Amino acid sequence: MNLSTIQMVDAVACVDILVLMNPPTRRRTAGATAAASEDSRARLLEAAKDVFAEKGYAGARVQEIADRAGVNKQLISYYFGGKNGIYAELGRQWLESETELQDLELPYDELVLGYLRNNFADPRGVRLEAWSELTGRPDAPEPATEDLADIERRQAEGELSDTISPAMVMLLSQALVMAPHLMPDTVHRIFGSGPADPDFQRDYTEQLGRILRLLRA
Repeated sequence: MNLSTIQMVDAVACVDILVLMNPPTRRRTAGATAAASEDSRARLLEAAKDVFAEKGYAGARVQEIADRAGVNKQLISYYFGGKNGIYAELGRQWLESETELQDLELPYDELVLGYLRNNFADPRGVRLEAWSELTGRPDAPEPATEDLADIERRQAEGELSDTISPAMVMLLSQALVMAPHLMPDTVHRIFGSGPADPDFQRDYTEQLGRILRLLRA
C-alpha cells in the first residue's frame, strides 16, 4: 500500500465511511481530514497501551494494536515508524505526564502518593513497566540520577531521615506504589478486595501514607 492510499484509508476509516468515492458535495475538508488522522493516531496509542500492558513489548503484535484501534496496521508505520516507534511514543507521553506529577515542592509522602493515585486511575503503565523489567525493553532505561538527587536533598534539608540510603528509599517507594497492580491476586487474598476496589484504594493510600511518614527525619 503506497502513502496516498494509506492517507485515504485513514481519512475515511475514522468516520466509518466505507467507500473511497464520494459525491463532490460531501468531500471532506482539509481540516476534517486532519482531525480524522489525529483521531486514528490517538486510537492507535490507546490500543497500544492496552496491548503492551497485557503482553509486553515482545509479545505485542502490530496487527492486534491496529485491530483494536479499528484502523489499517500500515498506519502504525506511517505515524510512528513501526512497533518500536509507537512504544517510544508511549514512553515519551509517560515522561511528559511524570513531569506533571513530579512537583518537588511537595512533601515526599504526598509526592509518592500522587504516583499511587495516578496508577490507580490507569494501571497500564505499571503493567508495562513490569513486562519491561522481566522481558527487557527495546531502549535502555534512563539512570535515576535526578530522583536520587532529590531524595539526597530532602535528607540534607532534614525532611527525610538519612538512616536509609536514597537508593533504598526510592526502591521501597516504587515497590509499594506498584505492588497492588503487580500482585492483584495476592492483594485480594490479603486484603479481601482487589486494587480496582475504591475501598481498597482509600485504605491502601492511607496506609502507604503512614509508612512514608515514618521516613521523615
